[in-house]
Amino acid sequence: MKTELYAQMRELEDHHWWFTGRRRIVAEVIRRLALPRRARILDAGCGTGGNLPMLAGFGELVGAEFDAVAAALARARGVCEVVRAGLPNEMPFTAMQFQLITLLDVLEHINDDSASLRALTNLLAPGGHLLVTVPAFPFLWGPHDEIHHHKRRYRAAGLRARITAAGLDVQWLSYYNSSLFPAVAAVRLLHKLLPAGEAGNELALPPAPMNALLENLFAAERHLLGRVGLPFGVSLIAMARKP
Repeated sequence: MKTELYAQMRELEDHHWWFTGRRRIVAEVIRRLALPRRARILDAGCGTGGNLPMLAGFGELVGAEFDAVAAALARARGVCEVVRAGLPNEMPFTAMQFQLITLLDVLEHINDDSASLRALTNLLAPGGHLLVTVPAFPFLWGPHDEIHHHKRRYRAAGLRARITAAGLDVQWLSYYNSSLFPAVAAVRLLHKLLPAGEAGNELALPPAPMNALLENLFAAERHLLGRVGLPFGVSLIAMARKP
């Protein structure tokens, strides 16, 4: 992602409906894991650290981030240790160390996503979990993906195959952000027809009432995910376990 976007991200991720809604979903699915009280948790590609306060409530957390600017912003939150690390080959951790690794909208930024999943599998303790989220459906590709330096968008079958090939058992996998899919798809397709405007506007903070409505619509899916597979959505979410 472009370095100048990290400052914008730091400002938005505490309040924007997409970030806050995703956090509520992630917190719920992690809660169901019933992790040990002092579980070791790695947030791989933690960015500017918006998820660190939430994740720290589930165990002993460490953040890992490749970009120095983003890592500094994450470290400034004062939540946990944040180390410089990069997937797949620059992960300064010992094998079989973590009970949970989160990889939240990171995999799409990495050239070798398969090698990165294998590297994270190596860091998981036996029985440990990997939680992955990625953007879905290549036909939704647009300026938003380009400005954030995405390499790809995923289909469910492709993500499942990559996780399985890395040596993990997929416990469940689903599309999500489904309730807002028609509106988001319409906007993305319109951008293709009318490429004027700034892609970053998708991350502009809406007025407070609209922001709250969108967050609640998005976060409501937490009651279904892991129990019911949603057939479409703007993104994908998967929970996998190391045998």
